[in-house]
Amino acid sequence: MMMLLVFLVLLLAGVPLAFSLMASGLLFFVMNDSLPVLVAVQRMVSSSQSFPLLAVPFFILAGHIMNASGITSRLISFANLLVCWISGGLAHVTIVLSALMGGVSGSAIADAAMQARILGQPMEASGLPRGFSAAIITVSALITACIPPSIGLILYGYMGNVSIGKLFIAGLLPGALLTIALMLCVRWVARSQQLGDSETQLAPAFKEVIHAAGRCKWALLFPVLLIVTIRWGIFTPSEAGAFAVVYAIVVGLFAYGELTFAQLYRALNESVRDIGMIMLIVLAAGTVGYVIAFQQLPVELAQSVSALTQSPLLVLMICLALLLIIGTLMEGTITVLLLTPILVPVIQSVGIDPVHFGILLVLVVTFGGTTPPVGIAMYTVCNIMDCSITQFIRHVWPFYLTVLVVLLLLALLPDLVLFLPDYVYATP
Repeated sequence: MMMLLVFLVLLLAGVPLAFSLMASGLLFFVMNDSLPVLVAVQRMVSSSQSFPLLAVPFFILAGHIMNASGITSRLISFANLLVCWISGGLAHVTIVLSALMGGVSGSAIADAAMQARILGQPMEASGLPRGFSAAIITVSALITACIPPSIGLILYGYMGNVSIGKLFIAGLLPGALLTIALMLCVRWVARSQQLGDSETQLAPAFKEVIHAAGRCKWALLFPVLLIVTIRWGIFTPSEAGAFAVVYAIVVGLFAYGELTFAQLYRALNESVRDIGMIMLIVLAAGTVGYVIAFQQLPVELAQSVSALTQSPLLVLMICLALLLIIGTLMEGTITVLLLTPILVPVIQSVGIDPVHFGILLVLVVTFGGTTPPVGIAMYTVCNIMDCSITQFIRHVWPFYLTVLVVLLLLALLPDLVLFLPDYVYATP
């Protein structure tokens, strides 16, 4: 309890997340005579000694290189051609782009920031209110959380000892469902409030779509190659990350000819900053995770929940409600790192599939990043677009409700999540 209190006080005082975690974890060792402080240092070091965790820096680097190689600009053109003619115009483009970018950026916040910079002004120029534009850019970034190679899914698989390959495949159908649901919501809001140009353009001809798809075929091929190589044992997730880096460089240098060595150097610099931030959080979380295991919190929580109910659905709803509350107060990465080792034993004790739970967990905690009071994605987009939180909240409610309906559907119908991994990983 003291550790949690210190963590919250430091966080509210503005101390960076990683250092807040580190200080609160070390405090437990200092106050506990039976555990030497050296163990805390050992746990931090051992947290980095994981082969699956190598996938995180590789995919972050691959995302930055792909952004510099011309892949992103081609995906934007392709998304614009596909859906710009529907009511809501560029709002649909940001949704489709999030689905396409899931296989490139791997990060919801990175996706939201990139789209805010590129599409923010054009969306306003097309007649969409600033708050509406900021809201759909922020919420649509949720799609990135479950489309491979999602960083959240990699961390969940690492912390929960769950197959990352299965998680990648399981995220495809929920990602598609979330894409369709948000597009329907945008169309309804745009038509009911008469926002932007209302279907003034004609739908693209099939020939145009094929031509546009051909221009960005290397980007569209990437998630397919990723899933195929992992499923059939050609690459482990970490090796797939290394392949992604080589793939991005080859496409940028030779296929598109837009990647320069100056851009490659800049991508490496940006990646080092992002990787350093995430890995410092992972190291600090290793100490806190050891304390949680030492205190037998997962066992006690599983016993408490089992005593309360044996209904898998009720246990799932309790866990999701807890994640939803915590997700609005804490950054998504740290929520995944801290709560995965606690909640996975709980859901497994009542027979819930950890792959099903993993998709829901990552979506829920990422959803928390789009909501007040601590929503990092929300503040990032609003700052870039110079949008007030009041404007954002005024327009975001239909999208929040849409996401919650999709989450409820995925929770009640686990086959929507498990159908593809069960089929692909079925033994012949």
